[in-house]
Amino acid sequence: MPQPYFLMSLLYLFLVGLAALASILTGLEIIPLFGSLKWLRVHLVTLGALTEITFGLAPTLAATARDLPRPKMRWDIWLSLNAGIVLLLIGIPTITRALIVTGGTLVGIAMVLLIKQLVDMRPAQSQRKASNTEGRKFYITGLSYLVIGGLVGTGLWLGWSEALRIASPIEVHVHTNLWGFAAIVLAGLLVDLYPLFANRPLAWQRSISWIYWSMTLGALGLIAGPWLNVSLFTVVGLVLHTLGSVLLLVIAIKPLLGERGAWTPGVWHLFTSYVWFFLPVVVAPLIVARASNFPVQEISGSGGPILIFGWIVQFGYALVPYLFTRFFEPHKPARLGGTWLSLAAVHAGSVLFWVSLFFPNVEAVTRAAAYGFWILSGIPILIALWKSLHSGL
Repeated sequence: MPQPYFLMSLLYLFLVGLAALASILTGLEIIPLFGSLKWLRVHLVTLGALTEITFGLAPTLAATARDLPRPKMRWDIWLSLNAGIVLLLIGIPTITRALIVTGGTLVGIAMVLLIKQLVDMRPAQSQRKASNTEGRKFYITGLSYLVIGGLVGTGLWLGWSEALRIASPIEVHVHTNLWGFAAIVLAGLLVDLYPLFANRPLAWQRSISWIYWSMTLGALGLIAGPWLNVSLFTVVGLVLHTLGSVLLLVIAIKPLLGERGAWTPGVWHLFTSYVWFFLPVVVAPLIVARASNFPVQEISGSGGPILIFGWIVQFGYALVPYLFTRFFEPHKPARLGGTWLSLAAVHAGSVLFWVSLFFPNVEAVTRAAAYGFWILSGIPILIALWKSLHSGL
C-alpha cells in the first residue's frame, strides 16, 4: 500500500517549493540567509520526496514482476523512515548534532529493513530469466548506496571521516546520494514503469543488465575517487555511469520515434531532464583540469540546484502524477504528468541558474529568476496531484 508514502512525498514537494521561495528571498537579501538552506533544499528532494516514492513503490513493483501477492504495508518501516526524516529536516538547518545522528540512524534502519524485504522477494524458477529485465536490483543497489551516503553524512558530525580515511567526505556524500542512489533508483523506475505508461516494451531488453552494471560500477568509481583522492577512479566512474545512462535513454526513446502523438509534455519532461544530469559530464574535464578561464569553483560548489530541479524534480514532474492517478484514481487512465508551461518553465529556470554561474555581477537576480521559474513550473504539477488526492480520498 504505497499511498501513505505518496502522501508524504506530496508534503515534501510542497516544502521544496517553499525552500525555493526562501532561496529567492535570501538571494535578494529580503530575509537573512541561514547557512544550511542549500542542504535542506537538497534533502527535501532526495531524502524526502524521492525516498518516499521509492519506499512506497519498490515493494509493489518487485512483487508484481514476480507474480507475488501485493506486499502488506510495513508500518514499522514507514514510522522509522518518516520519524528519521523529520528529525533530519529539523537538525540540518539548525545544525543540531543529536537530531542529525538520531534521524540518520532511524532512516538507516528503515533502509536496511526495506532492502531485506526486497531481497526476500526471490523469483520462482520460471521467473528468473524475466528478473534480469526488471527494476528490483536497481532499487536494492540504489538503497545500498544511500545507506553508505547516510553513514558518511552522519559521520560528518561524529568525526568518522578521518577514521575511514575519506579524503573529501562531502563530495563522497553528494556522489553517493545523486549518482549512487538517485540515478540508479530512477533508472529502475523507468525500467519497471515504461511498459505501463508507454504501452510498449523498452528496446533491446538484454541491455538492461549491462546498464545496471555500468551504472553500479560507475557510481562505485565516483565514490571511490573522492574517498581515496584518486581522480582516475572518478573519471572512469563518470564515463561508465554516463554510458549506462545514455543507453537507458536510447532504449526508452527508440520505441517512440516516429510517433508524434507519443511525445507529450510528460515524455519531454522525462527525457529532457537528463540534459541537466549530463551537464557534469561536459564540465568534469574542466573541473579536473581546474581551467583558469572557467568558473570551476562556482560550478562544483553552487551548481547543485541544476541537478536537483533540472533533473530529479523534473523527472518527478512526469512520474509522480502518473503514480498518483494509478493509486488514488485507479478507474481513470493514468498518463505522465506535466504541461507545456511546466516544461518551458523548468528549463528556463535551469538555463538562468547556469547563466548565473558565469556572470557573478547579475548572480542574485538571475538565481532569483531561476527559482521563480522553478516554482512556476511546479504549480501545475501540485494542482494535478491535489486533484488526484482529493478525488481518491
